[in-house]
Amino acid sequence: MFKVVLNAEEQYSLWPQSKPNPPGWTDEGTVGTEEECLARIELVWTDLRPLSVRTRMGAA
Repeated sequence: MFKVVLNAEEQYSLWPQSKPNPPGWTDEGTVGTEEECLARIELVWTDLRPLSVRTRMGAA
């Protein structure tokens, strides 16, 4: 089983459910098979730019 994790830059990743999250990453809330988690990431992560880049570009 896997889970979807998210960092402060709103970047998503797939992570084994049995392992602790890497530093700086929190649970997004989705747990399931690799395919289910990847489908969730594809659905929600539509803008691959980090949050800091999106914020700077929006302020310009």
